[in-house]
Amino acid sequence: MEEKKRLKAGDIAPLFSLPNEDSVVIALEDLLDYTVILYFYPKDNTSGCTTQAQEFSALKESFEEHNAIIIGVSPDKPSTHKKFIQSKDLNIVLLSDSNKSVATKYHAYGKKMMYGKEVQGIYRSTFIIKKGKIVESFYNVKAKGHAQMVLTYLEQNP
Repeated sequence: MEEKKRLKAGDIAPLFSLPNEDSVVIALEDLLDYTVILYFYPKDNTSGCTTQAQEFSALKESFEEHNAIIIGVSPDKPSTHKKFIQSKDLNIVLLSDSNKSVATKYHAYGKKMMYGKEVQGIYRSTFIIKKGKIVESFYNVKAKGHAQMVLTYLEQNP
């Protein structure tokens, strides 16, 4: 079985420019002064994705103490993101990667098993990016408790 490609610490973070929930384009190159917590998730308003987004939202102020900005990315449209943010009272940025091109660059999209069948989908993955480089990557994470795990990583690795 072929080993999946993964981004790792020290790799250059693939650039992206994607629309947020208000259709404003957000580009990685505009965020170089921040630590970017970039996380990929499959779909708005599903149980795991809601849990993950709510946990990141609840810890937003703690992330900001580390000069970190949280950005979630899924294939959903900006209008769907806007409804998700409003209905779940989220306070993080959500970007629309409708053609999954950015998820593909981050090796966060591809074949996976779901209910015993091979399908194409998003791998729940998170990247800590500083000054355009990957500091740490987390692939195939569990939604619950992941935001705290990323925050703990930041606290232990300033």
